Amino acid sequence: MANRHLARSVVLQSLFEWDFRDNKSDKKSDGLLVDAIDRDATEFAPGIKRGDADMKFMQDLGKGVLSKRPEIDTIITKAAPDWPLDKISIVDRNVLRIGLYELLFADREEVPAKVAINEAIELAKSFGGENSGKFVNGVLGSVYKELGEPGKDAVSKKKDDKFNIPYEKMPIIKLGGAVVFARHENDIYLALVHDVFGHWTLSKGGLDEGEDVKAGTIRKLKEEIGIDVKILKEVAANEYVATHPEKGKLRKQVTYFLAEATYEPLTLKQSGGLDKAQWFKADEIGDLNFYDDMMPIIAKAVKLIPKK
Repeated sequence: MANRHLARSVVLQSLFEWDFRDNKSDKKSDGLLVDAIDRDATEFAPGIKRGDADMKFMQDLGKGVLSKRPEIDTIITKAAPDWPLDKISIVDRNVLRIGLYELLFADREEVPAKVAINEAIELAKSFGGENSGKFVNGVLGSVYKELGEPGKDAVSKKKDDKFNIPYEKMPIIKLGGAVVFARHENDIYLALVHDVFGHWTLSKGGLDEGEDVKAGTIRKLKEEIGIDVKILKEVAANEYVATHPEKGKLRKQVTYFLAEATYEPLTLKQSGGLDKAQWFKADEIGDLNFYDDMMPIIAKAVKLIPKK
């Protein structure tokens, strides 16, 4: 709808008021926000009338942000580890809440992921400080990628753009990852990383153009979890189509290896998408929360670990 950007601006102003009234209170109610939206809509968007679809959109968006605020604030904290939530400006904090709510919980048909991100960036530029747009873009971009780039199969309305190109013409991005194991006190340990959405997964990263996949994987693991590894054998390879907000559709080809390392502390590189790295005994990982496609790879790799 033509007034959606204006509607989001009203919701942002209302959330600012709601947040500013008592920044330390846990008793702020939905009613305060609903009243603020009604009042702010009358003042700043007189063309939007009570009962209009855009008014309903504002009320639903505001209530939705509040209902998911605990989850959203947790994600902000993990995606921006250098910025405690109470140190982020009220404007930026609530722009992120709106953007993350629409990115994670809104109807994807109504609000595509790219729209959610771009609208939040524009709000940050309009109402925030000099660097607000970049800050919001960085946080939402990291979450978008770690989320698996929702809407990656959506077809653009344009027939000749980068979001609607044939599979065989999509740029190919190569990645390398590994099931890293180490021996410690007669036990086998696996090095895993944890993302902001609560999943344990394998360390991996993008390779440079023309880079040997084994050498590149060793390099990326060193960069991400701070240890040197020795590649033993290839375990699995898969490919999937993803959509980058700017680059369009990409074919991502991932090669996973079995790799051995010395049991030593893991040092996670600062990353918007990951929040910890940890060793686990191989026979105790069954209860961890993995993505569905990870467990078969890990199980296969564990069977290939050479006996001492």
